[in-house]
Amino acid sequence: MRRRNWTIPYAVFLAIFVVMPLLLILIYAFTNADGAFTFANFRKFMMHPEAINTFVYSIGIAIITTLICLILGYPAAYILSQARFNTSRTMVMLFILPMWVNILIRTLATVALFDFLDFPLGEGALIFGMVYNFLPFMIYPIYNTLQKMDSSLVEAAQDLGANPLQVFIKTIFPLSMPGVMSGVVMVFMPTVSTFAIAELLTMNNIKLFGTTVQENINNGMWNYGAALSLIMLILIGVTILFSNDSDDTSNEGGVI
Repeated sequence: MRRRNWTIPYAVFLAIFVVMPLLLILIYAFTNADGAFTFANFRKFMMHPEAINTFVYSIGIAIITTLICLILGYPAAYILSQARFNTSRTMVMLFILPMWVNILIRTLATVALFDFLDFPLGEGALIFGMVYNFLPFMIYPIYNTLQKMDSSLVEAAQDLGANPLQVFIKTIFPLSMPGVMSGVVMVFMPTVSTFAIAELLTMNNIKLFGTTVQENINNGMWNYGAALSLIMLILIGVTILFSNDSDDTSNEGGVI
């Protein structure tokens, strides 16, 4: 058997579960209930202040969550990547281990924790739950990049007289940017599109854009829901595009 034949099951899987759903979203977004071509679904979104406000608010929550994950995740990844940290692989496994538990179970556990501590559920609980659920997605790409970094580059910077801060700013951080951008994308994308975490951690008092999409589809408004989904996909695609450009720039620039 030729090797290319082994790709057939994968191609069939992509066609059924990736390409076809995307095509259906595209078709439903540009048609009405009668199947006629229209831009009415997008006009409805632009003329609906509540939907726009929810969209902007979701982006804000996603940015805040991503920044907090980066602030917490980069130092953790840097410490774990150090050769003198003998238990680094064990600690990485401890960070990844919670991801083996279903995200809904982890979120329900967070709700139970807030109830036990008598903390109110709301925006703070939402951000806490987002960071808790998606922090490993920030740590692991950065850790993987730092661990594969050529240590001779750091030694060369030290030999040239750079102090530890200069070594980090001019050598380590620029070389770790591909991992940082991967972590940003892996945190930002699910955060901006989630709805279950927001519903559970805010008792449905705060609505994110993913919740709006879910409500429209559940209410049978498939065309408008598909248009909102397409807007979200465009946002995610733009995020990935910018992250790829940043990766190319960092790879071309090398050490400053």
